[in-house]
Amino acid sequence: MVMRMLALLAPIDFVAQLLLKFFGLDTVNYVVWPLIQIGLVVTIVAAWVAYGTYLERKISAFMQARLGPMRVGPWGLLQPIADAVKLLTKEDFVPEMADRWVFFLAPYIAVAAAFIVFSVIPFAPDWGVITDINIGLLFVLAVSSVGVLALILAGWSSNSKYALLGALRSSAQMVSYEVAMGLSLIGALMFARTLSLSGVVNAQGADSIWYVVYQPVGFLIFLVSGIAENNRAPFDLPEAESELVAGFHTEYSGFRWSLFFLAEYAAMLVVSAVAVSVYLGGWYFPFVYGFTEAKGYHNLYVIVSLLFFVMKLIGVLYLYFWLRWTLPRFRYDQLMDIGWKWLIPSALVNIALSAFGIFLVQALDGWRDFKTIESISGGLNLTGKGKVLMIIFGLLGLFITGALLARINWRSRDFNLKSQRRNIQLVNLPQGRPAVAATAPAASEG
Repeated sequence: MVMRMLALLAPIDFVAQLLLKFFGLDTVNYVVWPLIQIGLVVTIVAAWVAYGTYLERKISAFMQARLGPMRVGPWGLLQPIADAVKLLTKEDFVPEMADRWVFFLAPYIAVAAAFIVFSVIPFAPDWGVITDINIGLLFVLAVSSVGVLALILAGWSSNSKYALLGALRSSAQMVSYEVAMGLSLIGALMFARTLSLSGVVNAQGADSIWYVVYQPVGFLIFLVSGIAENNRAPFDLPEAESELVAGFHTEYSGFRWSLFFLAEYAAMLVVSAVAVSVYLGGWYFPFVYGFTEAKGYHNLYVIVSLLFFVMKLIGVLYLYFWLRWTLPRFRYDQLMDIGWKWLIPSALVNIALSAFGIFLVQALDGWRDFKTIESISGGLNLTGKGKVLMIIFGLLGLFITGALLARINWRSRDFNLKSQRRNIQLVNLPQGRPAVAATAPAASEG
């Protein structure tokens, strides 16, 4: 009975055999099967966007002691469908003096930049990834950065001052935080020794450890930079409704407005997936291989690994929602200071400490029979002593980075608003004779 149940978890072999009856082997491997994977990923991401809004509203309601959506369907589960119908049937207007072609294309560029990245995300081993290229991480950073062009085009083509200001804010913000995001990944890449996302996950599996243990500073920098990159609160300055109505998409409505929403939530999924793959082991989880693949249950191994990847992804996405309903929006000068004065110096310090730690571990290997390295093929695989040394370096990096940042920004008072308010003095009114003397009211005649 157990074997029959396990056989049911192997649908991929059946699908492959069925496809081979109609197509050649190369056609199935390089055309048909990738198209099936792409269709599944696009469908699942679109469903996530629909119900991600529902989850966010429910989580915010829980934090604020409310019920959230409850009207449409049981527990409000049909609310995303009602929202989609409303957006599809809503009037879609274009400002009179807008650049029509650019105005039309901008939302599609944003969606395309977010969805193309999923082609290199390793959701699971083997058929759990669409394609594995040796510059996968570089591909993610390059393509996802195109999304900022869509926001700039949307703001500029709308012929609206509010939209243009939101677009300029988004461009400055994304450029600033992309630098810190790219630098934060270098420490983990020193251990994996590859730019392939699947290779990074395999390196963590070979070393039997998640890189967040070695790189706590890099993980924190990447998370903060990713949240800012997605224009999510408390970094949602490009669409600050209290200042810019709705920011870069002020003039959009209906279906095209929903495309920006789709791109934002898809980009959240991309950042979370990269964080899980690089720092949290991706689909790797201890003991899964021994209970599945080692016993010959390959497809079960892929499915269980996919479930663990999704569980880690949900944890990171919950952090997005938690921060949105916990922290207030930063001022724009504070936003820029966090990127340039705090995150980028932190990332540079983390690179230097990681390089020194790896150098020390390699130098100690073989010294007085002190073994620290198992192998360097497929990533830097350390022994128990080597892992302890790198974990100590990672924890020391938190304190060293904090001390250096405190020294660098010791004169910064951006966040000390209480002392700023104490130093504000009211302007004294001028004293002396007025320039025009007040005239006395004339006495009424008797």
